[in-house]
Amino acid sequence: MNVFSLSSVLVLLLLSTGCLQDQDGDALKDEGLFSGDEINWSSYGHDFSEKRFAQIEEINSTNVKSLGLNWALDLSDAIQFVSTPLAIDGVLYFSGDRSIVRAVDGASGDLLWTFNPEIHKHSPRTIALGWNVNRGLAYLDGKLFIGATDGRLIAIDSATGKQIWASKTFEPTDSKAITGAPRAFNNMVVIGHGGAEYGTRGYVSAYDADSGDQLWRFYTVPGNPVDGFESPALEMAADTWFGEWWETGGGGTVWNAITYDEELDQLYIGVGNGDPWDYDLRSEGKGDNLFLGSVVALNPNTGKYLWHYQATPGERWDYKSTQDMILTDLVIEGVSRKVLMQAHMNGHFYILDRNDGQLLSAEKYAKSTWAEYVDLETGRPVLSQEAKYRDGGPSRIWPSPFGASNWQSASYNPETELVYISEMHLGGEYSVGPDPEFRDKFLRVNILVDYSEVAENDGTGSLLAWDPVASEMVWRARHSSFWNGGTLSTAGDLVFQGNGEGYFQAYHAVSGELLWEIDAQRGINAAPISYTVNGKQHVAILVGWGGLSSFGLPVFSRMGWKYKAPGIRLLSFSLSGAEQLPIIDNRRHQFNPASTSDNAIDLGKASAGNAIYHNSGCGVCHGGGMSSAGSGAPDLRESFANSDYSYFKAVVADGMLLPNGMPQFKDLDEDELLAVHEYMRQQTRLASNDSRLLLPEYIEIEPESGPDSGD
Repeated sequence: MNVFSLSSVLVLLLLSTGCLQDQDGDALKDEGLFSGDEINWSSYGHDFSEKRFAQIEEINSTNVKSLGLNWALDLSDAIQFVSTPLAIDGVLYFSGDRSIVRAVDGASGDLLWTFNPEIHKHSPRTIALGWNVNRGLAYLDGKLFIGATDGRLIAIDSATGKQIWASKTFEPTDSKAITGAPRAFNNMVVIGHGGAEYGTRGYVSAYDADSGDQLWRFYTVPGNPVDGFESPALEMAADTWFGEWWETGGGGTVWNAITYDEELDQLYIGVGNGDPWDYDLRSEGKGDNLFLGSVVALNPNTGKYLWHYQATPGERWDYKSTQDMILTDLVIEGVSRKVLMQAHMNGHFYILDRNDGQLLSAEKYAKSTWAEYVDLETGRPVLSQEAKYRDGGPSRIWPSPFGASNWQSASYNPETELVYISEMHLGGEYSVGPDPEFRDKFLRVNILVDYSEVAENDGTGSLLAWDPVASEMVWRARHSSFWNGGTLSTAGDLVFQGNGEGYFQAYHAVSGELLWEIDAQRGINAAPISYTVNGKQHVAILVGWGGLSSFGLPVFSRMGWKYKAPGIRLLSFSLSGAEQLPIIDNRRHQFNPASTSDNAIDLGKASAGNAIYHNSGCGVCHGGGMSSAGSGAPDLRESFANSDYSYFKAVVADGMLLPNGMPQFKDLDEDELLAVHEYMRQQTRLASNDSRLLLPEYIEIEPESGPDSGD
């Protein structure tokens, strides 16, 4: 269903008539987008501005109905794909789970080479913090760069797939992981990291593109004042923190948004949430906690602080400023401004002046109740009463910690002057639970969130066209799926997006009319790209349900996708494509619970196992309550391990499946392993609907027989 602002649509239709321009060859060459007769997609966001706008119009709103499949490359070993491919001189390069990189001939779809960094050999336990996710690559002067989950930044020869160098951005034992794409420019590569739920201190680092030597590092939160501050900016930031925040790390990881401003020679980073989430535990409930939830501008040559804007002072809702940032020029109140735009996960659309970080606009683009509004004079949100959940008890606000948008990329069409956002609609009831166990590699989240769908459109998503100057929605295409893909806009008046139901679609960029679609037969969360091969325009998309869908909440699990089922692949389309996508058995909505034997369930042990399973990070990939959504890891309720503890232990503690992406939990002792196994058996029985196995004689109530659950 589409919702339109008709006046805006009519104006844009008039403006778009005859306004398509030939691409500026000089500008494209400057950023490596144009090479000979080919138009490339050479950076994560297409170019440095991260507009994700393809200046190609061979495929357009009048002929997109003729779009056909060139080829499909099935990747049976892959687990999930959320990354944006690169297209360089007719070759596609892309990353996937386990930080594996592949190169594919763009014309034929033939696999040219595969690079496997074997992350399990470098960090067998800490890779659990990366959730089997990687969002993309960087390219510069014949070299590809990937941030591996284990913390290595690796340079790869794009022609051969051979490693050139590797640099450690953190130690394998640190509570960090890399899931985001690096950015490469000016002979340097910039990368951040994640891990802000596990007790870490965030930073972003730059490395020499030729040697891998570290050039500079910028920390996003201050450390222990006794040790001194790395920069005057951190000394300033320390005044906004209280208590002994450095003991828990503080958070502020830069795990996704990094944008280089070629015009102003500035680097912008999007800083994440606090660690722990609980504002009172982290900072005694006081202070803004810089630079959490901020966009920070740095000198790219030195890493020195230039300016910042903080969207969420005193961050306590997991509202991160990690959404992609788009650079452009806008005329605002009659004045041309160089701006940075961000569809923030907190539901506000921020426009900043790139020169100094001045806030120009912060209107709501989605349902958002945590703040009444953002004061443009102070730049600060005016919090709603519901946002203060520690003061008044549990309260429901929109959006949930999954956000009104997340890492799924928005795109901007400078011809329609619209931003196309992968929007999400879901609230959360926040409350405070028991203090977390501050244990290495265990989650430190004691803010509880109920994700019940209680309002109209909760649990759905949409493709939303937003006018940043007028601060209004122009049109919306509603999806039944909550977790969908990033967007691509083109000079052909088109917007492409894949969705969680498995459809890859093209919409009219001005009216929002659905013009074309294909059933890819598996959920899509990646963003598409457009480029040329032999002078002809192509559109490509990675299909592979993934990312946070692994959490297993109903908004994800009801999609019914199965772990590593057929359909994980790369698809290429053009106007001359004539192939048919075969119908596959993707096992959607199938559930086959395993045997658990007739042994009684020890409820005390299962309860302890519940806590260990979720706090150690198992639930992040296998799903909360062991309800898998089919992305990051298999459904354990279908596992043979239910009836064979020795096999379970071999996998979990001994690392038998490390090469497959299953971490090794050597930090769990025998009692803890037995407890998690008992919890698995319990959840499998509950899901099996076998009433015989729920009778009293098959339930053993002996809490003392298992390890202390920590309650």
